Order: sequence, then structure tokens, then C-alpha cells
Amino acid sequence: MDSEYSDSYDMYWGTLGTVRPYSNFHPDRDVTEIVTALENKDTVTLLRIITNRNNAQRQVIAQVFEELTHKDIVTALKKALSGDLELLLLELLMPPVEYEAYRLQEAMAGLGTDEETLAEILSTRSGKQLQSISAAYKEMYKKDLEKEIESETSKDFEKLLKALLNKGCVTGVVQTDIETLSASLKGKKAEAGQWIDILTSRDLEHLDNVLMGLELELGQTVDQIIEKRFSGDFRLGLKILVQCIQNRDAYLATRLKTMKKEIVQQIMVSHSEEDLLCIRAAFIKLTGTSLYTTLQVCHTDKIVTNIKYIVNISIFISNICINILM
Repeated sequence: MDSEYSDSYDMYWGTLGTVRPYSNFHPDRDVTEIVTALENKDTVTLLRIITNRNNAQRQVIAQVFEELTHKDIVTALKKALSGDLELLLLELLMPPVEYEAYRLQEAMAGLGTDEETLAEILSTRSGKQLQSISAAYKEMYKKDLEKEIESETSKDFEKLLKALLNKGCVTGVVQTDIETLSASLKGKKAEAGQWIDILTSRDLEHLDNVLMGLELELGQTVDQIIEKRFSGDFRLGLKILVQCIQNRDAYLATRLKTMKKEIVQQIMVSHSEEDLLCIRAAFIKLTGTSLYTTLQVCHTDKIVTNIKYIVNISIFISNICINILM
């Protein structure tokens, strides 16, 4: 193993992701295999290598590939592959921050807007992460992310997303925040501004206590309150934010439960090195079935079986393989 990766390899085994640094990492060897696989359109080898390396190692592979072949690995993959498999491998090769920027762009591209994906990303990422994502977005697309959100959304939903994009951490008093939110519901029309201000400017522990206190005071779950008092995209966005405050892993597990190909792929690529083990545990609690088993039962297409590599990347290390069904 190259010495520069030995320390990071040991550290990653304590994380909550399923993808860890590959212990016997030799980028020159990987590139040689990838070049041959591209010539032969050997998708199994491409998947074995790319899904068994963490993102930092994939970036090294991309660099070494260009040094040895004088070609861009992304261009080479596009030339050799097509369809869902091509998209999955290209997404796996994106640095994490760029991938989140890409997801936001895809959610706003075309005729319709994917409001739930916008709300998911902005609700699950920290203020610091979102600053990096915004910078990456500007670099990649030569556009300002906040202005793009303004052009693609409207009214209170737009205000919520912009507040999430610029979220901070202001000290508050739990009881005062409970009373403010409760008072915002007493009029004929609920006041969205108070919910936006509080839920996008406090730390998670504080907000969790506020929401529990509000439920005790009103005798309803926050989800029920939002369902009754708000409407449209703002109601959707607020529900997502509240679910992420209360249990982010459970919310993402609920998204995975849909088994929609694009949603499953994006969440698993996005969270594979960060907290996918937690999401898998939440999925079992939610459904009574493991994520891997659900993928087996619900789908037979190539893209989902490819995603199984990310669900349990210890395949080739432990010899307990989750085989790709080509």
C-alpha cells in the first residue's frame, strides 16, 4: 500500500460510511486495468475498481490516468459506456462537494424543478458545507446558486431555501422559540416567517428540544401541525426540514424506500463515505428489511445491482461478495 494512504485507511474504519480507502491502493496498477477495461468495455472490472476505492483515491486515479494516457478519464468513460452505468461511474468520480453542486443543478435543470431534492440537500448539509457547495456551483456552472434558487422557486418556499443556503447558528432560548412558533399559528393564516427564522438559525439539539416542546404544548406532532397550517411547496420543504432536524437518517431512509432509481443512486453516492451505515440502520427500522435485500427484491436492472457495490463495499475485501448481476 502506498504510504500516503496508510494513515487515512486506518482512520476511515471508524467512520459511518460503507466506502473506505482501499488498503492495497496502487493507482498505476488501477489505471492499467482501467485502460484495458475501457478497450474491452469490461464493465465488471470498471465497477470493481471504481466502487472499491474511496473518492480521494478516485481523484488520484483520474490524475494518474491523465498523466499516463494524456486523456481525461471522464471523456474516456463517456466514449466507452452509455446509459445508467456511465452516469453512475461519472458521479462516483466527482469530488463530494462538486457532486452536491451537480445534484442541485440537476434538480433545477429543464422544465420542472425537483423541489424535494433541493430541500433534501439544503436541509441535510451544514452551513459550512453549503458554503463550499455554493462556491463549487459557481465554479462549475458560472452562476450564483442563490440567484438560481430565486429563479426556480417562489414565495415562502424560496425564502426557506435561501435561508437554509445561508443558515447560521444564533443562540436562542428554547421556551421563547416554542412560544414564538405557537403564536405564529394562532392567526387565520399561519406566519411562515417565524418558522423560517428559527428553524434555519439554531443548532440541531436546540431545535429538537423546541419541536418536542411545541408538540407537548399543542398536543400534535409537528408534521400534523405543518400539514394543517401550511400548503404547497413550503409545506413540503418545511416537513423535510423538520424530519431532518428530528432524525436525518430516518428521512433519507424514507427517500430510499421509494426505490426510485435516481433517488436511490444519488443518496447512496452522496452518503456512501459519510453516514450510509446509519441510513441503512434507519432503513431496517423503517421497513423491517435490509436495504440490500430490498434492492434485490425490487429491482433486476443493472443500475440498482451496481449500487449494491456501494451498499456493502467490503465485497472484495471479505470475499463475501455481493455480485453484480449483469
